[in-house]
Amino acid sequence: MKVFLLDLTASRFIRSLKPAKMIATLAMLMAMSIVANMFLEFKMFDTQFSLTIAVSAFVGLAAGPLTGFLICFIGDLIGFLVNPGGVYMFWIGLSTGCFALIAGLLSIRKAKSVAVRYLKVALFCVISFSVCTIGINSLGFYLYNMELGFMASVKNYVLDTFGREEVTFFGYVLYRLIFKMQILNSVFNYAVVFGMYSVLRYVKPLDFLFKE
Repeated sequence: MKVFLLDLTASRFIRSLKPAKMIATLAMLMAMSIVANMFLEFKMFDTQFSLTIAVSAFVGLAAGPLTGFLICFIGDLIGFLVNPGGVYMFWIGLSTGCFALIAGLLSIRKAKSVAVRYLKVALFCVISFSVCTIGINSLGFYLYNMELGFMASVKNYVLDTFGREEVTFFGYVLYRLIFKMQILNSVFNYAVVFGMYSVLRYVKPLDFLFKE
């Protein structure tokens, strides 16, 4: 039980480091998160592309569940404070942290076989998409838009798609993912996660992250 609680707090890799090296490593991971939130993004039409999901997954793998969550949540906040773009939306930081949390939880026990390794990556994609993209981000934006009355274009989409004027959460999710094409950002990031996992396992300085 004690070992599990330690693994839940921070990865064995982080706990194995000496204090000075641990601080430097955590600072580097924090910097990665901040850079991902500030600079590693671009917009194509109405779709926002970024590498936040992939970077958060790596942070969770390297730092562990709770430490990874804190790094990514604080990284999102610092990124906003340094380069503010309107109102701070805490649920974005929450979902960013949860991407790292889920990756960290799935990587506590390292898989022995190749099939199980990629099954875990697939589980990360399914769980994080359901919990973070739909459950946290979409719900946050739905409540925010409902509160401020920014639902005119969504109502038109729901009316054309379902023949109803009522904007339900499910209708908003479809609007955000399909009409606004945010699902492309998820597909892009999860493809990067699969590619990153396939490549980094064979990069000598980083292969220890994938071993017991």
